Amino acid sequence: MDILPEKYVITVGRQMGSGGRLVGRKLAERLGIAYYDKELLLQAARQAGLSPDFFERNDERRPHFLSGLFSFNMGMGPISVYDGSSSISDDALYRAQCDFMHSIAAAGPCVIVGRTADYVLRDMDNIINIFVHASKDDCIRRVMERDPAKTAEQARAFVEKTNKLRAGYYNFYTDKRWGDATSYDITFNSSAIALDDIVELVIAFMQARFKTTNS
Repeated sequence: MDILPEKYVITVGRQMGSGGRLVGRKLAERLGIAYYDKELLLQAARQAGLSPDFFERNDERRPHFLSGLFSFNMGMGPISVYDGSSSISDDALYRAQCDFMHSIAAAGPCVIVGRTADYVLRDMDNIINIFVHASKDDCIRRVMERDPAKTAEQARAFVEKTNKLRAGYYNFYTDKRWGDATSYDITFNSSAIALDDIVELVIAFMQARFKTTNS
């Protein structure tokens, strides 16, 4: 792994049930670097003085326009107009996450799952952005394996709702499209290839990418 730079970030976008979160964790373990998902990003909410419960309710969900906070993107970064409602905490949460992601990216190599990390860190050197998707049937199966209490119909509804929320959040705060291949360096269909093989392909891609960059 000597070819890898001292500092780099791997961001992982993923469909619900695609195994993307597990790919991110496996990458971090394989490379011996930090891993950040929802649990650790709770630190961002705490640093901003927001309750963990509020974070849970609003994680990867765009603000409601009727809440009084109007955030929109003009190709640079989120711009917010506040009309006096207490819902400004929506924007505070997003900004806290952005600040936290910048701080951990500056501290050393890491993997960050979701939360528009690819966009937030777009000006950073040595960033690799991947997206993991899968067939709907495979996504439903994984959700049911993780939560056996869910029926197939409940799992399907959960997958569709979560993907809709993630897409709305990503598209709202960035000038890109969630899941669009052009938004990432490389995408993977986990229905066609094992998660461990995806990990090895990402590492091979990184080695080729940084070899080219540093040559």
